[in-house]
Amino acid sequence: MLFNLAFYVALMAQAGSAALSAGRRNMDLFGVCSLACVTALGGGSTRDVLLGHYPLSWVANPYLLIVVCVAALAAVMLSRFMHHLRWTFLLLDALGLVIFSTIGCDIAIAMGLHPIIVIISGMVTGILGGVLRDILCNDVPLVFTGQLYAIVSIIAGVVYFTATKLGLSYDFALVAGIVVGMGLRVAAIVYNIEIPKFSYRDQR
Repeated sequence: MLFNLAFYVALMAQAGSAALSAGRRNMDLFGVCSLACVTALGGGSTRDVLLGHYPLSWVANPYLLIVVCVAALAAVMLSRFMHHLRWTFLLLDALGLVIFSTIGCDIAIAMGLHPIIVIISGMVTGILGGVLRDILCNDVPLVFTGQLYAIVSIIAGVVYFTATKLGLSYDFALVAGIVVGMGLRVAAIVYNIEIPKFSYRDQR
């Protein structure tokens, strides 16, 4: 029950972040919905293809496409009331990131995969939708700009995996992963915590 609720919250959060990105690029409503579907479903679809986990969620349940599009259009209508769009975008993106990361880990655990693959599965699920969103918007993906992003996904996944291995309930593990992940991501945004960047300029 809690997993299903978290999944839909993550879908709508990622759809909302995609809608705001589309608005910054002056996309039409078809572009908004397309970007939302890629963002909300792209990470999980890529994970499933890599792990051979079929059918894909939106193929088995096509109504997910409708849920994503409705959430994106709702974000479009509500955007005029959002006075801090950047903060709204970052928080929606963070929520989708940590929830999808834990869900991705859960699927890999259920498949009996190695712990390293479990964490990678969570990371791919969490970050790849946002990467695809940023690429389609002609932006450098947020995960590559020094933001504490992929690391947050990994930590959320580790917390979830560790909690399940300690025999704690899956619901508790899910909440723990989300709380720790969101706490780290929000702290990174507020205090501008970044990982070191590499800058190279040809001196010739």
